[in-house]
Amino acid sequence: MKSYQKTFQRTEKKYFATAEQYRELVRALDGLVAPDEYGQTEILNIYYDTPDFRLIRRSLEKPLYKEKLRLRSYGLPTLTGTAFIELKKKYKGVVYKRRIGLPYRDALRYLNTGVYLQPLPTAGAGNERQIFKEIDYFRAVYPDLGPAMVIAYDRLAVNWIDAPSVRITADTNVRYRLNRFDLRCGGDGALLFTPGTRLLEVKFQGSMPVELAHALSEFEIFPTSVSKYGRAYQTITRQTSTEGFTKAVSTFGQPAGALAHAAGALRTAVAAY
Repeated sequence: MKSYQKTFQRTEKKYFATAEQYRELVRALDGLVAPDEYGQTEILNIYYDTPDFRLIRRSLEKPLYKEKLRLRSYGLPTLTGTAFIELKKKYKGVVYKRRIGLPYRDALRYLNTGVYLQPLPTAGAGNERQIFKEIDYFRAVYPDLGPAMVIAYDRLAVNWIDAPSVRITADTNVRYRLNRFDLRCGGDGALLFTPGTRLLEVKFQGSMPVELAHALSEFEIFPTSVSKYGRAYQTITRQTSTEGFTKAVSTFGQPAGALAHAAGALRTAVAAY
């Protein structure tokens, strides 16, 4: 497995851009940015939550502190390909992210059963052992965590050439579903945003490059507060507000009442790997 960054502490700003605004921004940033190691790719995620969706409901209340846990792959994973367990926390606008790269099979088993078959990294193995401890603590605080939603999208990621720690991502074709909690099934699902819309994220420490701030202002691309998982949850609950969320679960292909523990079936599948 190639090396990767395991911890992040940064500011993240999000923006919606129409197709025309995005084209103008790309032209304005020509020569100032370059694709990162992933460039253009499909990102697949499984978000973990409690049966009553406590984590995302709390996040939507805009507290000073919020957190989430997800499993992510860049492209369609294989059982032995790399996937990332990510624990993301946000406090007073600053994002703190911890992530561990594991073979997809092991990551899935660990998140759904708490069993990690490999020896834990030693104290000398960077900060991996500490990250495992943080994830274990999170799982202990929320013992009924299970897979809650799959979210996938097509992403272009670039870095600022003169300040490589500044990263800009543009996500499009954001999809979501409430079933088939296995990233090997692909990223199909219901479309979350209007076709052609880009969700931009600017990730940086300190201050944003002046040229980027000016370009966003010039094309009237303004900051927004949005979470893909949160927006998908709101969309489903709004669509079924008169009949309750259980009906929404059934509508999106998961038998009513079973979403709370789709994890049970998943654990069985994991055990068979």
